[in-house]
Order: sequence, then structure tokens, then C-alpha cells
Amino acid sequence: MPLFICGLPIGNPDDVSPRVLKTLAGVDFIAAEDTRSAALFLRQQNIQKELISFYDHNETSRVPQLIELLNSGKTIALISEAGMPLISDPGYHLVKAARRENIPVDVIPGPTALITALAASGLPTDSFVFHGFLSAKSGTRRQELAGLERETRTVIFYEAPHRILDTLGDIAAVFPERQCFIGRELTKKYQEHLHGTAKEILQKLKTVKGEFVIVLAGNQKSSADLPPEIEKLAGELKKAGLSAVKVTEIISETFALPKNKIKKILF
Repeated sequence: MPLFICGLPIGNPDDVSPRVLKTLAGVDFIAAEDTRSAALFLRQQNIQKELISFYDHNETSRVPQLIELLNSGKTIALISEAGMPLISDPGYHLVKAARRENIPVDVIPGPTALITALAASGLPTDSFVFHGFLSAKSGTRRQELAGLERETRTVIFYEAPHRILDTLGDIAAVFPERQCFIGRELTKKYQEHLHGTAKEILQKLKTVKGEFVIVLAGNQKSSADLPPEIEKLAGELKKAGLSAVKVTEIISETFALPKNKIKKILF
């Protein structure tokens, strides 16, 4: 009857835990985000189980079937293509339904890309926030980033290889001086770690293949010295996509304040 949430390796197959393998070998069914990669992984581990496809576009319709199996006394393990299920991967609706039905849910932890990147980043780890994937559209993405201007915690994003350059460009535009860390293909043979501002990382990044994690430093400056109306205008200008130079210029002219003071506090 239990539902098991099993974390798989994010790159290096040696990172799989004995407990995960024992659980996968013992359940009745395995619900997998990608049945092809799951079948390959299970063959490598000499595990034979019936797989049930469970991905973003069929999660809602698949949940009732899995709940019915669980209620009938079957055990199911949920796995993602890599890493922990539910973390930017399917599973939330299934766990929510299982809790509603009083079905036991047991998590067998495993590697997670966001924690791996954070630990390697050299940025503050005592308080952080996971933002998942930013918008695929540059304008909306910049608005999302501008909305994080006052976030003091370290911020972690996932990004796809075909968008990484554009996303770094937008981060460079919104946060030109913020420190970043990029983890590419973490735990794999050719993993890459890059540090610096987003603009500096763009100049260093030679390969855009693989999976990316972006770790962005939080805002370590305070706007307490600025009146609320200036903060409000600055936020609106940033959301409109204006550069730091233009925002500073407009606020300086509007409120007759020195540009260096505005830039120091807001950027």
C-alpha cells in the first residue's frame, strides 16, 4: 500500500543508495517520468518491474489509477528521470492525493541538483530559496528577476541548455554586479563549475550542452536610506526592463539625488 518517493542519481550512477535499490526491487510497480531511461537504469541494476509512465502531461489523469492500485494493497515507487521527484518534476498531485486517502508516503532521499550546486557555489548557504525554472520569454523572465531584487537569500534556478545564454544575459542586465555560480552536468565526468558575475560567466561558458543550475547571490544592500516612493519607482522601472544606468539616471533627475548613492543602494 505505501507510496515510495525515490531519489535517483543526477548524473553519476554510483550515487544511487542501497536503500533506493532495495525499495525499487521490492515494490509492485514503478511510476517513472521517462520509462525508457528508467528501463535502462533498472536493467543495469538487474531489477525487473512493470513501469507506469508518469510525466507532466499525464500526471493529472494518471493519479486516480495509481491511487486505486495503492488502495488495493499494491506498492508503488515514484522516480524521476534524475534526482528527487516533485522538485521541478511530476509527483505533487500524486502525493497530495495519497495524503488525502491516508496512504502512507515514504521518501527515500537521493541526490538533488539544487543542493549539490548550492554546496559548491561558495555563496551563503544558511538561507536560500529555490525558484525552479524562470520564464521562457525574456521580457517575463526579466520581470521575474526584477521581482527578486530585494531578496536577501541566495536564489537557485534550473535552466535548459537552449536558454542558458539568454537567461544569463537577462541576469547580467538586471543584476550586473551580483555574484553567480553555474553548475553544468553536476556529478558527471565533465561537470563544470563557473563563478563570477553573469556577464563574466557568459564569457567563460564554452559549452551549452547538459543540465544547468544557476545560483545567484542575494541582495546584501539595504534600501532603508531611500524613501518608499523612490523604491516604488525603482521597482517599476526595473520591471519595465530598463537598465541599471537608466534607472539610476531617471531617479537622480526626479528626486535630485546623487547617482552614486542611488546606484550603491539599489544595485
